[in-house]
Amino acid sequence: MQFHPFNSGVSFARTLLCAALVATACGAAQAQSFPAGPKVSITAITQVAPTIPQYTRVDQPLLRDGLKQQSAGRVEVTLATWPERNVNGPEVLRLVRAGQVEIAAAALTVVSGDVPILDGGDIAGMNLTIEQARKVSNAIKPIANRDLEKLGIKILALYPFSGQMLFCNKPVASLADLKGLKVRGNGPSAADMIKALGGQPVSVAFGEVYAALERGTVDCAMTGSGSGNGVKWNEVSTHLLTQSVSWSTAGYFVNLAWWNKQAPEVKALLEKTFAEIEERQWQLGAMATQDGIDCNIGKAEGCKLHTLGRKPMVEVKSGPEVVPAIRKAVSEEVLPGWIKRCGPQCAQVYTETIAPITGIPYVQR
Repeated sequence: MQFHPFNSGVSFARTLLCAALVATACGAAQAQSFPAGPKVSITAITQVAPTIPQYTRVDQPLLRDGLKQQSAGRVEVTLATWPERNVNGPEVLRLVRAGQVEIAAAALTVVSGDVPILDGGDIAGMNLTIEQARKVSNAIKPIANRDLEKLGIKILALYPFSGQMLFCNKPVASLADLKGLKVRGNGPSAADMIKALGGQPVSVAFGEVYAALERGTVDCAMTGSGSGNGVKWNEVSTHLLTQSVSWSTAGYFVNLAWWNKQAPEVKALLEKTFAEIEERQWQLGAMATQDGIDCNIGKAEGCKLHTLGRKPMVEVKSGPEVVPAIRKAVSEEVLPGWIKRCGPQCAQVYTETIAPITGIPYVQR
């Protein structure tokens, strides 16, 4: 199921434009009253590509430009994407922890090798709707921060990408057709789900997936409908399974020692800005999901945020059997796999905090 918080890409664009105009007016007023003080320079590395709307429509206007404007130039952000700084993803937390950057963003599953509790916010197959994904995200954030703060890191905001689905270069009619296929997931829990559905999980770095699909090294690969469009997977794939199995929920992480040294007015401005970024990213995640599908399958009237594919993909919609199959895979394989990696404390976190939201129980074997 896809969600449409706005009637069309046009109305979404108007919403963003109006928000930008209001933010500009408010920012100008706030800048006049922002206290003078030492200049604050921030290095931030956020998204996986400079062309995706999460970067161009949110990070650039709010994080880079907005902070500078609202602080009358006192807070200045040097912003870049992963490829611009030769970052692949798993090292993001280490860069923040070491103070090499003040703020960085990454999908939770990408950095969960360092902090396994993070994977619990978006276990593959657990959140089939973006509304539930946000509830789980809100619930796990303070718990994840307890573990992260021991490493000198703090989550400032959590947000989704477009719904994570499968781009395949072979004809598939349902998730059942993954049996025997080589499938690139986007993290450990996705690999467990692929295995439970009969596929063969393959580990490929995000930046290398295009070539892997093109050469047939993998048969299918998982990412957001919009994210895949942004890095042109639609050029090397033929079929798109449009059931969202997760949202690649991501976090903006900050170096805690640096954060604690900031003046109260700077912290307040950053907190306000990241609250706005978080809200805008959740809105964008919902809209970008259907927009990404439309762009990939060649539906021009629905393609407003991404790029219309020159060679339309085949849309493979889910049948009524898909949700029970996914929930069964989560209960029997994916959830136990995460808890095995994470430890008994995560079983307690899931049972007490997450299960009441998802309705999927953890049954200890």
